[in-house]
Amino acid sequence: MTEKKVFLKRKYQICNCCVMDTTDEDIVFDENGVCMRCNEYKNRILPEWNYGKGHERELEQLIKEIKEKGKGKEYDCILGLSGGLDSSYMLHLAVTEWGLRPFVFHIDAGWNLPIAEENIKKLTDKLGVQLHVEKMNWNEMREMQLAWFRTGLEMLDAPQDHAFISLIDKYSCELGVKYILNGYNISTEVIADPESWEKESGPTGDGTYMKDVIKKYCRIPIKNYTFTNGFRHKFFIPYILGIKTIKPLNLVPITKQGMIDTLVNEYGYVPYGQKHFEDLITKFLEGWWAPTRFGHDIRRAQLSSLVVTGQMSREEALKILEGAPLEEGEEKKLFSEVASRLEITEEELMKYHEMPACYEKFRSQEKIYNMGIRLYELLGIEKRIRK
Repeated sequence: MTEKKVFLKRKYQICNCCVMDTTDEDIVFDENGVCMRCNEYKNRILPEWNYGKGHERELEQLIKEIKEKGKGKEYDCILGLSGGLDSSYMLHLAVTEWGLRPFVFHIDAGWNLPIAEENIKKLTDKLGVQLHVEKMNWNEMREMQLAWFRTGLEMLDAPQDHAFISLIDKYSCELGVKYILNGYNISTEVIADPESWEKESGPTGDGTYMKDVIKKYCRIPIKNYTFTNGFRHKFFIPYILGIKTIKPLNLVPITKQGMIDTLVNEYGYVPYGQKHFEDLITKFLEGWWAPTRFGHDIRRAQLSSLVVTGQMSREEALKILEGAPLEEGEEKKLFSEVASRLEITEEELMKYHEMPACYEKFRSQEKIYNMGIRLYELLGIEKRIRK
């Protein structure tokens, strides 16, 4: 079950600066063997970010604005808490250092691991914040997850990811709160998963794409799921309603280890070992499915982010990549558990693993999303390298 499939169309090459390689079909290297991501980080991101230093006045003004616009309301901002490192640390700062009153919500899509639920409880209990849990209809979520497996696509987290985005949009409109706190940070995730790994998938927040897959591959009606779309998410909410999505972790000096240490010491937080491993289906997909079915190891982007930001040497990252993402035997346990939760046989799940990759075109509002991202880049809002 651990045999790795690798699909390469060009001579293998790895960046001389980070650990991104030609498993990304679109990667481009300069004359020194340095990839375009490292050059973009050095030229576009680092000069303004400066490792989170020098933004004290900007952060102070931002916090002041959030509090002023939140006067008279129960909450002054919205914060989605997955239980992962970034959102957990952001909640810690929001309450203990910034004095904010966030509406904290968590989506239970049926895939939570117990360790994540325990971490969430430790934080919210000690911080004294109310946790609002949105429990998804499991029968629908199960069918939607199966639908994405049936497509043959690589990016199979769409049912959960879209739910998170659509509910943020829903809450932001209902609560009248003008700020959404986003845990994205340059320090640990400046390098995004390559677009070449997402072939034929639509934008995560695109309801048009979601509904097209559902129409073609779901075998039951989806009636309770909440949708959003590109226009609503990228333009109507931010520019018509004036609701801002902010990324305050970029305005403070942070490191992955520093965040872990703080959460462990303050709350007894238990780290997951790898980013996104707080969730069963995501751990399965990123730890075993994508590497063995498509030859794509998401750790390359995660580790490269740490390398370019100076938190890890390239040699250390390469050493980590020599080992498997999961502990020995763990993939079999995850495989069985995922099949069981989906109420299918392991044989059926393996058939999805062995089926041809998807070349089907799905309807989407990708052009609107791309316009939004380009606009955000021009405005200096988008700080992630998305090639």
